[in-house]
Amino acid sequence: MSVGGARRFARLRQSLLGRRYWQRYRFTSGNEVKLLRSGDEFFSALVERVDAAERDVVLETYIFCYDAAGQMVGAALLRAAARGVRVRVITDGIGTAHLPMFDEWASAGIEHRIYNPHIFGRLGFSRTHRKLAVIDDQFAYCGGINIVDDYDNDGETLPYRRWDFALELHGPVVNDIRQAFDVQWRRIRVGHRPLESLEPDLTPKTTASLGSLRRRRRRRNEELWAGGEPCVAFVARDNLINRRAIEKAYLTAIGQARHEVLLANPYFMPGRKLRRALVYAARRGVVVKLIIGRKEFKALDYAVPFLYRALLRAGVQIAEYEKTLLHGKVAVVDSKWATVGSSNLDALSLMLNNEANVVLVNDPSIDALREAILTAFKDARRIDEAHYDARPAGERLLNWLAYTTYRAVMKLLTVGGYD
Repeated sequence: MSVGGARRFARLRQSLLGRRYWQRYRFTSGNEVKLLRSGDEFFSALVERVDAAERDVVLETYIFCYDAAGQMVGAALLRAAARGVRVRVITDGIGTAHLPMFDEWASAGIEHRIYNPHIFGRLGFSRTHRKLAVIDDQFAYCGGINIVDDYDNDGETLPYRRWDFALELHGPVVNDIRQAFDVQWRRIRVGHRPLESLEPDLTPKTTASLGSLRRRRRRRNEELWAGGEPCVAFVARDNLINRRAIEKAYLTAIGQARHEVLLANPYFMPGRKLRRALVYAARRGVVVKLIIGRKEFKALDYAVPFLYRALLRAGVQIAEYEKTLLHGKVAVVDSKWATVGSSNLDALSLMLNNEANVVLVNDPSIDALREAILTAFKDARRIDEAHYDARPAGERLLNWLAYTTYRAVMKLLTVGGYD
């Protein structure tokens, strides 16, 4: 990069740092939160809000399918555009194929950008795995639900709805989610237009130092936590500023756990720090229950069990969920802290992909999420330590090979960042 280019990039980075978007734990109070437990609930709520939109609709998703769900959401976007609402959509270049409706969107005036159209694009290997929507800067959605039919899994019909969650949000946190979308919208443009074209939109709102902002944010967060007031934070990860934001949110909550950690995730291959946090929590007497999804990626089905040994010996309770496709990425700690979002607990989500979670503290909706996780744990197959230790030698070898291969590939893709 030339000296001039480096300076422009430094100004761009500083502009991003000056915005609220960089603040990993900017908790706000006064939010209304509604837990949506399936695609059907999410799509109905989203379409209702889009149909009531008056000014602006933005949507970002990894998968947008041309099925009944996709056509329903797409039709709502077209109706909004027809009545003069500005509609912008971001889809991922690998997660979403080119759909017939994209041409119809362009004709209707819907603005559509594709994040990293190729496997190895100018944004590296990363994908946008986020599932976000904001309507009129009044209502926002964040969770793990793609725009895809609840019962469809790559052409196969699931026996039950996909196990997944999203949140409908109303209040100050909506602004943080909207800003994250706007940053992503501009980020996709970098490389197509000069960096200078971004700078007028990214003038910092504050001249305070980064360290001062962090200290103020930390004090504010501590006040909200200590006061027992319901509060919400939007936590995004990217490869520019918030590289470990979501992982740190998990580590902070698990490290402070005193009674219970409930965690459900389809792709459980975190690095050593998060695994150690779960082990240490179990050893100090915290009830730790881990639900892992199965039967989506065979490689992980073989690799993940390699991690069970240390967890089981520490007292972590593990169950594999096979009733339907477990796609939710959720956790509850001590019935006071919870997260719902798009981030898996694997190298791709924690180290490479753009992800977005919402963290809840003392919010009434946490109880419903806790009950959903406990019910899923009862429906899942428990991993018994004695049976696990008695696995045939061939199965043990296969688990080791799958894990070792996964780890080597992820270390290569993350340039040594995955541990």
